[in-house]
Amino acid sequence: MLLQVCKLSVFKTFARSFSSSLRVSSNLLINQPQYSWLKELGLKEDNEGVFDGTWKNGNGPTVTSLCPSNNEPIARISTGNLEDYESAIEKCREAWKVWVDVPAPQRGEIVRQIGHALREKKTLLGNLEALEVGKIAVEGAGEVQEFIDICDYAVGLSRMIPGQVLPSERPGHALMEMWNPVGVVGVITAFNFPVAVYGWNAAIALTCGNSVLWKPAPTVNLSTIATQRIMTDVFKNNNLPPEICTLVCSGADVGAKMADDSRVDLLSFTGSTPVGQKVGVAVQARFGKKILELGGNNAITVLEDADLDMVVRSTLFASVGTQGQRCTSARRLILHKSIYDNVLERLKKAYSQVKIGDPLKDDIIYGPMHSKAGVELYKSTIEEAIKLGGKIEVGGKVLDGPGNFVQPTIVSGLTHDSPLVLRESFVPILYVLKLNGDFDEAIGYNNEVDQGLTSSVFTQNLSNIFKWLGPKGSDCGIINVNIPTSGAEIGGAFGGEKHTGGGRESGSDAWKQYMRRSTCTINYSKELPLAQGIKFD
Repeated sequence: MLLQVCKLSVFKTFARSFSSSLRVSSNLLINQPQYSWLKELGLKEDNEGVFDGTWKNGNGPTVTSLCPSNNEPIARISTGNLEDYESAIEKCREAWKVWVDVPAPQRGEIVRQIGHALREKKTLLGNLEALEVGKIAVEGAGEVQEFIDICDYAVGLSRMIPGQVLPSERPGHALMEMWNPVGVVGVITAFNFPVAVYGWNAAIALTCGNSVLWKPAPTVNLSTIATQRIMTDVFKNNNLPPEICTLVCSGADVGAKMADDSRVDLLSFTGSTPVGQKVGVAVQARFGKKILELGGNNAITVLEDADLDMVVRSTLFASVGTQGQRCTSARRLILHKSIYDNVLERLKKAYSQVKIGDPLKDDIIYGPMHSKAGVELYKSTIEEAIKLGGKIEVGGKVLDGPGNFVQPTIVSGLTHDSPLVLRESFVPILYVLKLNGDFDEAIGYNNEVDQGLTSSVFTQNLSNIFKWLGPKGSDCGIINVNIPTSGAEIGGAFGGEKHTGGGRESGSDAWKQYMRRSTCTINYSKELPLAQGIKFD
């Protein structure tokens, strides 16, 4: 009898646990019919967050990815720890020995196939970003397109990686310059561009002959896992070690280890300036190579001869797009006094017409903040702006509801050198500043912040345009004329100066950062002449 009671008690406990598990699982968005498309990306209720050649449940905590539109759980991820990182870095280094022997044009073909595989999942990945990151679906798909485009770029690069043959001053000698891959490239990505920034790094790094280890931001693991699965299939289909690209979804401990670890030959970090400074110091302490893509307190300057229709459209996109959570978002608008009132009124009207809501809906152009932390930063920034004498021209409120929605906001009345204006805040708040002086004063406003990522001027004056581009003009890594601060193309090198970190990714000659340069001298004669005519007999 006692045994039967015990069995009944155990059964009831199991039944309650099973029922609770069912309720938890049924609450996940991935199990709701309207989100069934998530499974087409290889996602499931419980996702392995570590890939070292094999998909594994990590030894770190199990985390739940949340949808910022409603803060409901999407799916769970078993994340990794330092033990998982150790396996991933060792497997990645071993795979490099195979990958580096593949001729560069054949590596380019693999990258081409990765781009093609991404094309087939572009809409799905874009929708996943809308669901997990909070950017509107068309922006999400555009981000995937950036990865596709850099794959196309890298294919061409695979047949064009240059070297040089230089004239030697010594008879019977050849002087050459050779480029070789660095080895393992570690990539730490931020929440706002989980796919594109990894793509900029991975496509070029792979083409140059490197293997890649990826650590994503901890709140966008699903976008990361879905992208990694697409790439893994390409390597497997070509009978290559899939651990050429490894993944560890994890916390700050793994990121810190990557910065300290000499087995990571190049570390690319995208994130905030304070964290990036720590990463840079740690990598430099071991004399490692680094690419830092950090903050941007970006300004649009509008002179009296600007096309104001273009100004309003460009400013709206640059300040409101991705809810102000791009490193290239416009945060300061410097308006010449003669057009200040006109532009401000037109912008206020444009802001009031922004459609806010579920980023998966076609007519929405502005979604939620990515996290509750972003909402709190928005609130505290608004409070500080008012305390300092700023005027809320439009917006300024957190919207009621379960999601992380805030109003896009314009603040006037602050000085150009206000500590709040000079500090980057990763929120959709635009500070409008009146320019009473000349163009040199405007350039001074643009350059007085710590960061130097991107900048724009709107003018038709050729003299001002070329001054803006020159040594006494904008001190940013990206300098635009008559276009917004955001929306960079992959063909140019992306990155900034000063507290933005100084790194360059994507196009132009950014590929050089993923390789090491050697100057090579070959003596094909029977003599040993020394350079500079030195005699040492």
